[in-house]
Amino acid sequence: MNINSKYKVDATFSMSSMTDIVFLLLIFFMLTSSFITPSGLPVNLPTSKSSAIVMQKVSVTITKELGYYVDEQLIAKDQLEGILRNSFNGEEGSVVLHCDKTVPVEDLVYVASIATMLEAKVSIATKPNL
Repeated sequence: MNINSKYKVDATFSMSSMTDIVFLLLIFFMLTSSFITPSGLPVNLPTSKSSAIVMQKVSVTITKELGYYVDEQLIAKDQLEGILRNSFNGEEGSVVLHCDKTVPVEDLVYVASIATMLEAKVSIATKPNL
């Protein structure tokens, strides 16, 4: 007895539609993700009600031990002006201050005054108030 069917069923599965969906999801997540450059130094930032994201040119971090870091490189306080001047090279720049909330205001104003003297925009990094 011969029980063979005329029509053979193809058991393969086409993955092209699945790869299209995965590719579209990848593009969606890349476009909707936030492009933030966080400071790599552990600083306890103050909170604020509105925390806007600023694309930073130069990051200045002041730790609670009053250590000054420019783009995660430890520097002396008196070298700050020269390093900021060299990093801007006469261009318009922006400085994002990452200050620990226990740092005295005097040190924050010191860095802000140097940046203002170099005609750079000054922003203070905060974490959002939940």
